[in-house]
Amino acid sequence: MHRVFRQIATPALFAALALGLAACGGTTSGKGQAADVAATVNGKEIKLADVDRIVNQQLQGQQLSTPDMAAARLQALDNLIQREAVVQKAEKEKAVPTDDEVTAAINEQRSRVTAEDWQKFLEQSKLTEEQLREEARKDLAVKKLQDKLYGQITIRDQEINDFFNSNRQRFVNPRGVGLSDIVTDSADSGGVFPNDAKSEAEAKAKIDSLYAQLKTGADFATVARANSEDQSLMRGGDIGFANEDTLRQNGFPPELVGRLFNSMKVGDITEPIHFPDGRWIIFKLTNRQLESKPLTLDDVKGQIQQGLTETRQTILQGALIRTAMSEAKVVNHLADDMLKDPNSLGGNAVAPGASPAASPAATASPAASASPASSPAAGASPAATPKAAATPAASPKR
Repeated sequence: MHRVFRQIATPALFAALALGLAACGGTTSGKGQAADVAATVNGKEIKLADVDRIVNQQLQGQQLSTPDMAAARLQALDNLIQREAVVQKAEKEKAVPTDDEVTAAINEQRSRVTAEDWQKFLEQSKLTEEQLREEARKDLAVKKLQDKLYGQITIRDQEINDFFNSNRQRFVNPRGVGLSDIVTDSADSGGVFPNDAKSEAEAKAKIDSLYAQLKTGADFATVARANSEDQSLMRGGDIGFANEDTLRQNGFPPELVGRLFNSMKVGDITEPIHFPDGRWIIFKLTNRQLESKPLTLDDVKGQIQQGLTETRQTILQGALIRTAMSEAKVVNHLADDMLKDPNSLGGNAVAPGASPAASPAATASPAASASPASSPAAGASPAATPKAAATPAASPKR
């Protein structure tokens, strides 16, 4: 089943690591409003620099026209306003982390990277340790408020039964095969993958060596994790379950599809197979089902309960955002400035990298791609429903 719920803000640092948010604050002008303040939430300032930092990281060097950039900045600011409103609501309800919890969250994130990479992150995001602690504190406060709210959710057995009876067609184990793979790729990944091959010859030599290891009894998942040049390495090579049509659509040769469904046995591996995009792949047949079989309520009860819980969480998440916003006094200075000068859309405040000559076709695309890590509204849609089966996690097709 797909996970459909995304939290308002991922716990402790994820928002900061993903988008390099900085803590609010700063000096004000003689008129009482800082020139670099994009908005205030109950008097708490959100800096224009924070908005532009998010937009620029999303764009990754892409050049946008002034209208496109203005739309992206408004969306980024909306996300920050919503986040700040929810944080303040958490503070009112005393759902705040202790200093020790903040420190633990930061240390957990720091432990995932080298000291050099950590320092590089701080420098690139222009975050001080103090600002990082503030962002971690906000994320943890939001999570505590969510946990308090979601802890009240109860899914009754009758709801589960009703959903199952109304959606029996969803709960079927389809005909298909489960596969794992080990990949070598002639394209240079820039060091993303281990022992990265950088040419056709290197890719072929590497896959032949790995195939020899497997033929002598080496564990497929272990070899995949240590050597595969595909994201599936993190799952020991597992790329999911698929039927014949899905395999063909993803570039599997007809002869290989026939073998997977007929002559091969579960546990067998293929020889290295060369794909037109330059990759060599060894497949392992991990599962095969030749007939579609309906699932029982006992088979899927846990999945249904999880899906119904996540649907409620998503709806409550949207309600929490709306309530927090209704309780807050928001002043959006960036929007006000745009209304005052419709032609410049914020005047000289346009984020670095904006280009008046950029294609109009890009309009509003950055706004649509706002990261859920920074956006309380990212998962607010109530449309999520439990599903019986997931699409294969990966495929040879590019």
